[in-house]
Formats: sequence, C-alpha cells, structure tokens
Amino acid sequence: MNTALSWIKAYVPDLSCTDQEYFDAMTLTGTKVEGYERMDKNLEKIVIGQIEKIEKHPDADKLIICQVNVGDRTIQIVTGAPNVKEGDKVPVVLDGGKVAGGHDGSPLPEDGIKIKAGKLRGIESDGMMCSIEELGSSRDMYPEAPENGIYIFDDDVEVGTDAVEALGLHDTVFEYEITSNRVDCYSILGIAREAAATFRKPFIPPVVEVHANGENVHDYVDVEVQDTDLCTRYCARVCKNIKIAPSPKWMQRRLAAAGIRPINNLVDITNYVMAEYGQPMHAYDLDTIAGHKIIVRRTKDGDEFETLDGQIRKLDNQVLMICDAEKEVGIAGIMGGENSKITDDVHTVLFEAATFNGPNIRKSAKRIGMRTEASGIFEKGLDPVNAEAAIDRACQLIEELGCGEVVGGMVDVCEPIKPLRRIPFEPEKINRFLGTDITKEQMLEYFGRIELAYDEAANEIVVPSFRQDLEGFADIAEEVARFYGYDKIPTTLPSGEATTGKLSFEERIEQKARDIAEYCGFSQGMSYSFESPKVFDKLLIPADSKLRKTVTILNPLGEDYSIMRTTSLNGMLTSLATNYNRRNKDVRLYEIGNIYLPKALPLTELPDERMQFTLGFYGEGDFFTMKGVIEEFLEHIGMKKKAEYDPNAQKPWLHPGRQANVVYEGTVIGYLGEVHPKVMANYGIGQRTYVAVLDMPAVDGFASFDRKYEGIAKYPAVTRDISMVVPRTVLVGQIEKILAQRGGKILESYSLFDIYEGTQIKEGYKSIAYTLTFRAKDKTLEDAEITAAMKKILNGLEQLGIELRQ
Repeated sequence: MNTALSWIKAYVPDLSCTDQEYFDAMTLTGTKVEGYERMDKNLEKIVIGQIEKIEKHPDADKLIICQVNVGDRTIQIVTGAPNVKEGDKVPVVLDGGKVAGGHDGSPLPEDGIKIKAGKLRGIESDGMMCSIEELGSSRDMYPEAPENGIYIFDDDVEVGTDAVEALGLHDTVFEYEITSNRVDCYSILGIAREAAATFRKPFIPPVVEVHANGENVHDYVDVEVQDTDLCTRYCARVCKNIKIAPSPKWMQRRLAAAGIRPINNLVDITNYVMAEYGQPMHAYDLDTIAGHKIIVRRTKDGDEFETLDGQIRKLDNQVLMICDAEKEVGIAGIMGGENSKITDDVHTVLFEAATFNGPNIRKSAKRIGMRTEASGIFEKGLDPVNAEAAIDRACQLIEELGCGEVVGGMVDVCEPIKPLRRIPFEPEKINRFLGTDITKEQMLEYFGRIELAYDEAANEIVVPSFRQDLEGFADIAEEVARFYGYDKIPTTLPSGEATTGKLSFEERIEQKARDIAEYCGFSQGMSYSFESPKVFDKLLIPADSKLRKTVTILNPLGEDYSIMRTTSLNGMLTSLATNYNRRNKDVRLYEIGNIYLPKALPLTELPDERMQFTLGFYGEGDFFTMKGVIEEFLEHIGMKKKAEYDPNAQKPWLHPGRQANVVYEGTVIGYLGEVHPKVMANYGIGQRTYVAVLDMPAVDGFASFDRKYEGIAKYPAVTRDISMVVPRTVLVGQIEKILAQRGGKILESYSLFDIYEGTQIKEGYKSIAYTLTFRAKDKTLEDAEITAAMKKILNGLEQLGIELRQ
C-alpha cells in the first residue's frame, strides 16, 4: 500500500518530521514501512517561466527560439517542443539545475540529469523547458499533461515561483507492508490514526455532512439481501443529475500517488473513498437496473457473466451476485458487470457500500480467476460500521465537487451488528507479561491514542469496531508494548514454573521405529503424499478396491500429483527403482508417513490420516530378514507376545506364495512379503524386492514402554530337545502357538535350531527341531512335571499331523 505523506498530514496537520524519522517511528510501532521515495528527487532550480516570444531557429526546421520570463530576468531557450506558444507558462530548469530523467519516460537515472547552458545549432540556450516525464512523474498523475511535449501550467500560477511546489511534488510516497489482520490500516485514515498515535499528535478525520435534497431514496431503489450469511450489510444511496468531468487536481494527485489512475470525477470519487476509508465501493447506472431493485443472492451452477473488463466468467452456486429484477449486474466484492457500467451519458447513479463474507470473496475470486483490488480488501473481512461512513463520504464529495445532486436517505439492509468487544484490563498482568513497569495511567494514555475506550466501572477495555484484530489479553498487551517502545523493554529472565518437555507416546513409537530401521541398515526416505491415479494399475490393484477411492486435489500440480495416496508402496518402490537404475547395490529404505483414507465420497469430513511404517529393500536378505526387522521393532516397543503371520494376505502387489499379514492378538497390524514380479517389472526393478508396511495406529494400541523388573532366576533350568516330522503345509508359527499354549507357566522359552528336507524324510514332510527350556520361579522342577508338560505339547502337535522323528 502506498500513501503520500501530504495526504496523511491532511488528517494529522501537526505532524512534523523528516522522512527517515517517519519511516523509523512508524515501523517501530508496528506499521511497517517498506521504503519511501521523494517525488522531488533530483529536481533542482526549476521555476515557472512564461514564454514571451517565439522565433524560428535559423539553422533547424524543428527547433524554435523562446524568450522566457523566469521572474527576475528573461532567458533564451532553444527547444523542439511542438506544443508551446507565446503566453504559455511552463516549468523551466535554469542553468546548473537538475531534472529527474528524460522525456521518453525511460527508467530514471539515480542522480538525475544536470542541465547546463550551451548552444543548440549555434544559438545560445540558457536552460530547458520540461515535460512531465522529465520531472520524474507521468500522465497517470498529471492527465492534463500532453503526451509529447512541454507541461503547460494554468494561467493562475505566478511566474518565477517554484514549479515543483506548484506541481505538488514536494512530497514523499511511503510504501507499507500491512499484515492481513490489520484491515483498518488498508486505508489512509487507518495509517493517519497510527501516525497520530505514534507521534502523539491530534487525529482529525474528515467531517462528513451530506446535504441531500428532500426526496426519499426508497422511491428510487429497493434492496433485498437473500443470502445474509454472505452479505451482512448493504448500503445504497442515489445521486441524480450527474455531470461527468475530470476530478480536481488535488484528488488526481492523491490518487496517483497511491498508485490509482485518475479517470473522471465519478470513478475517482469511489476510488478515493476506497483509499481513504478502506471500503470498496461500486457505482451503477440506475437507469440500467431493471425494476430499480437490487437483489443480493448466490448465482447458479454454470451461469456465465460478462464483467467490466469484457471477459466472460464461469460461475458456480457459491459466488455471490448483485442482481436487479431481471439479470445479474455485478459479482459481489469483485467486479461490476458490462451491462450496468457507468458511461458519459449517465444521469442517475446508485452507490453501493457493502460488507461481504471475506472467505467467500477470496474463494470466489480464486475460482473464477479474477482477483481485484476490491476483492483483496473484502477478503480480509470489513467493519460493517464503516460502510455507512464511506457511502456518506462519497455523497459528500459528489456534492462538493458539483458532480450531482444527492437524494435524501439511505437504503440500509443490515444484519444485527455485533456489540463492541470488551477485554478485561489487567495492568499488573501486562507488566509481568512484557517484563516492564508501566503505570496504569500510561497504558490508558496509549489506549486513548488509538481510540480504545476504558470502562472504569467494569475495568474493561472497549474495542472499536474497526479493530477486529484485538481479541484478548495478549493483543492489548501488544498495543502497550508497541507504543511504549519495543526498544525500551528491558532484558529480563523468563519467570514461571520450569517444565520438562517430552515426546508423545505416538512420537516415541515413531522414534523407536526410526532407531530400529537404521540399526538394521535402512536409510530414511521421504516421498510425496500426492500421487497419480495410474499407480493403482502399476500395483495391480483391482478396479473395485477401496484403495482406489481417493481424495482428489482441487488445484493439483499436474495429473501425476492429483490425488492423496491411499497406500505408501508407490513412493517406496519408486525410490527403490531409482536406486536400482543408478546401480546402487543392497539398498534398504524406510519411510514413516501418512496415507489418506476418505470416510465418504464426496468428502463431507476430513479423511482418516493413518501413519504407515514402510520398509523396503533389494539385494542381500530375504523374506525372513524383513520378518526379523519387524519382530525386532515389536519387541522394542513392548509387544512381548509372539506375532503371528497369516499367509492369506491376498495383496495383489505381492508374490502370491511369499506374503503374510502380521497379526498380533487377533488384529492385523500390517503385512510383509516379496513384491510381485509384474509389479517389479512395472517399476523397472530387476531383482527380488521385499516390502513391509505396519499400520502405526494399530500398533500404538498394543505398544507399551512400561518395564517390569524380574530378579535373576534362583532355580535351575531344564532343557529338552524335540525333533519332529511335520507336514509341509504346517507352518512353524502353528507349532510355536501350540508350544506356548500347552507348555504352561513352566515353559520359559523355545528355540528353533533345525529344519531339514531331504531323502531321509518321507515325501510331503519336513523335519523340524526345537530346544525347549523349562524353569519354575519358586522351586526346582521334578522330572514328572517336565514329562507332563511335554506330553501335553506332543498331544497338541499330533492334532496337526506331526510325529516325533525316530
């Protein structure tokens, strides 16, 4: 946001400071100034001169010789300007003076251009007459200036006086960086209020008095707001007998300094009020409003509308429109329509000042691809009280500038305005919070500067409606700090009770997963949560799989990043494939990241975000290597019971005979296996690859970091070896389940030490051998107790068709 210092001084007339002092002080009190630029930079020895006589140059057809009265003398200037004549008053730079740049409007040189007396084609020239571009400005700021030629003053200026002063260029334009929560500072009045508070000067806003005729505005227009959730206030006033003309120069200069191009008095007034009050306004030709009725409502899906810039915009049912009795005439808060624009033939104007829903304006502008200066202000959320003040100011300017006649009254459709926010005033707490020792009276003096009222009876600070950023204690403490001076706050040690930070339970499990994976030789990888719908085909996932039901991104980077992933495998296999194609051997990777499972489509609530612990490797190792990593992890997070492995995992992306679900206490917590050959081919991996995925929310329910101490065993252990002939279809996990169930409390541990398949074992069987360790905590076991336990175990094994090896 840009403002001229002269415009600020219009409301803070006692403000007196250098540009650098203003820059520093405003920044220190929270209104950050990005920079400033003097409008009279490099303009030296420039006065108003009057051309008394013009003669042709004897040796150049395109040059003329001018005798120019500069007040104290008459000088001779040779020029090629085609637009000057005798009697014209022009800016003249004298010998030794400076101008900002050239007449072609190219970038201005840092040190300007020095002008010296000399000869042009043999004729003495003691200075130079200036175009507006040479004075460092443009026709945007001075629309009366000629496109090519010397700037001509009006006749009322005095010859010999400062031309820079006459042009209003002894000024400075400041650029501000306003945070989005300070909507009040997106206006000249808001900046002026902050400047007055910063420099402790009176703030004098414009006195607004509208002298309307005796007519009633309700006889001219009616307003209906159908969607009050998107429009909390709509103010309308009517002006008739409109006379379109250029706006006065003071208004043009102020608008141009703020970066707004002057157009005509009517357009300039609406832009001026938007800059001054921070309230965007719009003007309609009332004669184009069917039925002289305004209806504020949502549009329909698929509607099209032609905006003032001549573009056809596609709309949806969340875009708020301004309509008349027959048609749409404007997109609320963004831009008016081509069908109701102001032309030079306008007679009666309808002024609109409204308060629209900020988030809706922001989203609508984005969807239709049209973000305007007005929408940029509306989307931050405006003060509904400001709408009436702004529209009254516009009508006052219409009257004062002779632009038209104001019809009496205002149509005001307004939802109940919220009561002013109140915040308890706790000066002691503020001092503790800031580490200061500021008196209560001093704090109240700061609040008074920025129009925060104090209710002594309730001991509360009453926040004005335009300060929507003040919500609680910390906010008013910040107001105290910024006017007391951040640089004056002493350095103090923090006070309060010391507490020890720690990781949450889930974070401890994730950290343990990282530790175990890295201990086992895995490196951490990270992949995007955005994926392509094509990954499902690469992973051989069926068309009716739930995994294909995904969250689709509204504004994707491209098709390859258009959905949120429902499985973490694509990222892992892509990373492994990249390493394989770069000929890296024995690669082991792990990732801890979310998948996103929608609860319903289309989305009605946020998807289920589930953390996945994904492992993958190729090279050295096999299925059982991956199984060992999983068991190491489960043991370190307190899952002491034996995990089971169900080979009926039915994962289409895994080898049908080399995959298993990881089951703990009857709950599937993940899966592991060898990647299906077709999937490996799809990813370009040329050797066996193994993956495992653990669902961390499922794991969290069984994990525990509680540790129970057990003393050293006092009684001896007894071991028994058991060698069995087992059908090939029986899994080791089934055998171990029977050992654990039937061994009783005295079975301390069991260990597999041999598996054999060969000619000495009958067809369809394999030999498996275990060492069983028995021990009692309270006595030495007798042989009979061990024999009884072994008998129970053997009986259970016989049910699986297992025989003792002879």
